[in-house]
Order: sequence, then C-alpha cells, then structure tokens
Amino acid sequence: MTYPTCHIKNYVQLEKLGEGTYATVYKGRSRTTSEVVALKEIHLDAEEGTPSTAIREISLMKELKHVNIVRLHDVIHTESKLVLIFEFCEQDLKKYMDTHGDRGALDLNTVKNFTHQLLNGIAFCHDNRVLHRDLKPQNLLINRRGELKIGDFGLARAFGVPVNTFSNEVVTLWYRAPDVLLGSRTYSTSIDIWSVGCIFAEMITGYPLFRGRDNADQLVQIMKIVGTPSDATIAQIKLNSPEIQIKSPLAKHPKQPFHAIVPRAPRDALNLLEHLLQFEPSRRYDAHQAMAHPYFTSGPIAPPTLPATVQSSAASLALPPRVAARASQASAAVQAQQQQQAAAAQAQAQAQQQQNAQILAAQQQQQQVAQQQQQQQQTQYNAMLAEQAARQGYYDPATAAQMHQAQAQAQAAHAQQMQMAHAQAQAQAQAQAQAQAQAQQGRGMDPNGYYMNQGERY
Repeated sequence: MTYPTCHIKNYVQLEKLGEGTYATVYKGRSRTTSEVVALKEIHLDAEEGTPSTAIREISLMKELKHVNIVRLHDVIHTESKLVLIFEFCEQDLKKYMDTHGDRGALDLNTVKNFTHQLLNGIAFCHDNRVLHRDLKPQNLLINRRGELKIGDFGLARAFGVPVNTFSNEVVTLWYRAPDVLLGSRTYSTSIDIWSVGCIFAEMITGYPLFRGRDNADQLVQIMKIVGTPSDATIAQIKLNSPEIQIKSPLAKHPKQPFHAIVPRAPRDALNLLEHLLQFEPSRRYDAHQAMAHPYFTSGPIAPPTLPATVQSSAASLALPPRVAARASQASAAVQAQQQQQAAAAQAQAQAQQQQNAQILAAQQQQQQVAQQQQQQQQTQYNAMLAEQAARQGYYDPATAAQMHQAQAQAQAAHAQQMQMAHAQAQAQAQAQAQAQAQAQQGRGMDPNGYYMNQGERY
C-alpha cells in the first residue's frame, strides 16, 4: 500500500502526549482538513538509520485496516526524523482506568465491551498472521466514542508455517506468558492470548494480576495463582519448545481459585479467564474461541459506560467558527491549486504528444526519401555493372538477368510512353472532330453545294 505525498508543514503540533525510548508522540492537527491526529516522531541516527521497530510498525500497520486497530494515515520521512501520522485517540486504557475507574476497576459492562473489542482486534491480527507481542493497557487506545484500538506495533512480527524462531525479549514483564519466561522462542498466537487474559483481569480488579520484579520472580508470581505445572505439562511444553532449558525444579505452588483472586468477576468471566490463562500454550483459547464463549454470547454486549468528560470531549475538539472558516478556505485553496496543477500538467502532456507525433512523421518522411534515393542509386549501379560486362564480353547469369530485367523495364516504360502518346493523339483527333461537328451545326448547305450561314451564301 502507498501513502499520499505530504509535508510535515501540513500538520501543526498542539501538545506532547508521551515520550519513549525511540519516539515522541504529539497531538496535532491537519492544516488542510482540520482533523485532529497523533504525530509519532522518530528521530533518526545518522549512522544507524531508521530503527527496525519503525520499519516493522509501518510495514505491518499499512496492511491492518480494522476498527479495533489504530489507523496509520501518513508517513513523512525527512533527513533527521520519521513522522507517523495516526488517528487520534483521547487516552490509553491505563489512563482511562486511572481516571474513570473505581481505584482503577471499571464497571463490568465496560469490562465486557472492552475485552470483546480487544479480542476482535487481536483476532484480525492473528487471521492476518501477525503477532503483536506487546499487549498491555498502555498500548490500547480509547477514543471519545468508546472504541478500543490496538496500537504500538513496534514489537509485532509476521509469522508463518513452519513456526518461526522469535526473540524471547518481548512483551512487558507483567503481561509476558510463562512459556516465554521459560525461554521459548517458537511461540505463536498464544502469547497474545495470555496478555489479553492479564488485561481482562486487571480491568476487573484495577491492578495487574502478576507483578514480578524480573523473569524468575514473574514466573513465581504466576505459579502462585495458576499453580506449578505438573511434570507432564512441563514435558509437553519442552516437547513443543525444545530450546527451553529448566536447570532446577520449579517450586511447588498450589492453584488458587480465580473467584478468590478476582471476586467481582461473574461466573462466566471466571471461566473465560481460566481458558485464557492456561500455563501450557496449546490449552489456551484462541481469539475466536474466546469471543464465542458464553460470557459474550449469553446476552447482548452493552456499550461501554462513558463518563461525561469523555462524552463532552468532542466539543472541546471543535474549532472556533473563525478558525474553522479559515481552515475551510485554506482547504478549498489547496484543492483549487491542485486542480490547476493537474490541468496544466494535462495540457503540457497533450502538447508534448503532438510534438512527438510531428517529429515521428518527419522522421518517417526522411526515411522514405532516403530509401527511394538508395533504390535509385542501386538501380544505377546495377545498370553500370551490366554495361561494363556487356562491353567486356563477360557473361554473368546474374548480370544478364539484371540486364534483361532492366531492358524489360525500359521496354515497358517505352511501351507505356507510346501508349500515352497514342492516347493523346486520339484525344486530339476526337477533339478536332468534335470542333468541326460543332462548326458544321452552325451553318447549312444550299441545293447547289454551297455552305451558307444564316442569311448568307458563299
């Protein structure tokens, strides 16, 4: 897919939204359409060039068009920075929970709606063979209409068959699957499903479910809730991921019932959570199985409960009348200029086509003249050779044939000239006869044999 040619001056920065290791995100506005956008500026290193995360994000997001995936509008590349123009969302899920939740916990209708939207978006990614590999509340965006959109595809990767070997330094620690913590490099879509389960529980409780300090501690925190896997489960995991090396036996922890960990969750939600947070990857639901769970299908999914501050944010984004009028005028002027440029380019192209046609016709005429001259020269040369051969008494069949042909042509030309002369003589005789006939019609002959004009005799 190609993006429209644009310039960074077409956008105005309004405020900084956030800053990361490789990029800074600003709120911005298009000067031509007045649309509010998000500007992700990635500064380029003169030696290292464009970061691989940016290249990966652009290549994947231009193919992923879905209501629950943030939209990439434009890409602007300059010598010093790369700017990605995204659709604007008012806040991420983490800020939404902190601002509108009860100590971070969202109401259950909103939890169900957001979880279904998240599964819908990640199912589209997986159907298009893309792993996100960094799902967390900070990378899920919420707009003023209550739409959840998956963003930040910097760690995303395409996958295929056979299974690729990936890095295990992926996914923010608290949302990282246990098989990745154990060192798996042949994981698949199940690592995103584990992250969905962690986010699902966090929206209900208001805090992360597993909060480890490092890889080893994170694995312990997981086993304290879901339980230490059996030897058979460990063997199955190692069979699917032979690169996993467990140097020491895992500490034994009993499984805790999820209703004690997430007491606010209804029964169907707890059952779904059990299927999402399976220690063994092959036992986890995929996104389509999760969306078909009774938690979602037993009744209609209500829209999220939007606080008044979010519902009224559309008004805060509206332009003042004078600014809107100037923006509309600027947009109309740009469109008119583009139309004039297109018309001028079309006229220039037509003129160029006419000039090319004239040049081609002149060249063809010159070629025809040159061919005629060459034929005449060849004919004269052949006649000269024939004449020389006749003088020297040398008989050459080819030369004789050429002489015979030349004589035949000369005789044919002479005959044609004679025919033309005879035809001209006949035409003259006929003309004289007609003239005499006309003259005789104008006079008569008397009985004595004299020609006479009207009223005369001679």
